[in-house]
Amino acid sequence: MDIEDVKAGWINMKMKLLYTYLNSDLTLIERELEKAIQADSQLLRQASLHLLKAGGKRIRPVFVLLGGKFGNYDIEIIKDVAVSLELIHMASLVHDDVIDDAELRRGQATIKAKWDNRIAMYTGDYIFARALELITDIENPKAHQILSDTIVELSVGEIEQIKDKYNFNQNLRNYLLRIKRKTALLIAASCQLGAVAAGVPEKDHRKLYKFGYYVGMSFQITDDVLDFTGTEKELGKPAGGDLLQGNITLPVLYAMQDEYINSRIKTVHEGVPREELNEILKLVQGSGAIEKSLAISDRYLDKALEILEELPSNKAKKTLRDIAKFIGKRRY
Repeated sequence: MDIEDVKAGWINMKMKLLYTYLNSDLTLIERELEKAIQADSQLLRQASLHLLKAGGKRIRPVFVLLGGKFGNYDIEIIKDVAVSLELIHMASLVHDDVIDDAELRRGQATIKAKWDNRIAMYTGDYIFARALELITDIENPKAHQILSDTIVELSVGEIEQIKDKYNFNQNLRNYLLRIKRKTALLIAASCQLGAVAAGVPEKDHRKLYKFGYYVGMSFQITDDVLDFTGTEKELGKPAGGDLLQGNITLPVLYAMQDEYINSRIKTVHEGVPREELNEILKLVQGSGAIEKSLAISDRYLDKALEILEELPSNKAKKTLRDIAKFIGKRRY
């Protein structure tokens, strides 16, 4: 194990230390996730388990549990919401890897790489369907409305990303709306749905939704920065993968304000040599775009912390604050 493995492991461990009191419930959720993706088809079961065993931060289930702590917390009810939200996230990753022709996910071969696109697409569909099946145990119609709206927006976000691939003329508004749909809304829904399932008053579960949205925006912008500053071992995939796939992120938009960097970035295509891509990554890193992007991330984080202050004080509130601050400090 080298220093990069140690650093990545240490960061994940430090994150988990923020909510150790949830460990028993998270262990239950991990078991429920594995149970949820069991299938009569051996191939479908193997493919689903392959992604699950690759790991993940499980940040969405954590937010579900913490949202539930503001109300009548019952793990037997909350767990269905937590598992459902994580399964939806997992399904979207499987589909993303097909669209992006990605070979690696969390340092492991993707389902499409290990099997093929057809197996990957139907595995994603299966995981998604299991998520919808589980959430039916929640009887509150509000929960189903929130989840349905979130899935609609998530789908639109995915389509917009496909449409905008290698579109170097898009603006900041395009980018922010896209990451809102692709990432922030699912995190917002996680915070809110945990609260809704626990009977939290509407005025408070709406605030939890806003908190999750702001944190989600900050989280995704930081992820987009890490694609330029992280290593392959830290990221679980090659650095610069977003740009190589034609995904125009915030650091790219800022870097393109420089005419020379703009002209270099516009030469990027799927078959660009790695040496050339690395040169462009260095140009972006030295352009000031990283610092500008992190400043926007910090502004969203500040908004998250502000809305959090309006919620009742409890242990979950402190944990949400700690997680938000930790997410804001992810700077490899």
